[in-house]
Amino acid sequence: MKTLPIESGLLLAGVLFTLGLISVLVRRNIIFMLISVEIMLNAAGLAFIVAGSRWAQADGQVMFIFILTMAAAEVSVGLALILQIYHHLKTLDSDAADRMNG
Repeated sequence: MKTLPIESGLLLAGVLFTLGLISVLVRRNIIFMLISVEIMLNAAGLAFIVAGSRWAQADGQVMFIFILTMAAAEVSVGLALILQIYHHLKTLDSDAADRMNG
């Protein structure tokens, strides 16, 4: 079985991270922003997996498990915040959150 060069995997991770970053900056819907952050986290995890396979170490896979754990925590907190924003403002537009007072 042929293996792909490390440059291909890191290039794919870079492209995914860039797409996620652009989507976070462009979108105004909070749910799409949350999905974009997930894409960025998966791109970072892919970079760890590729680097770990390059040196035949399991460290990349361990870091990916940590990234998945952090992503699950981020989703749970993010969805709770989204529900509260929607409950108070009746919209998911991120610009509308500027009107919230603590």
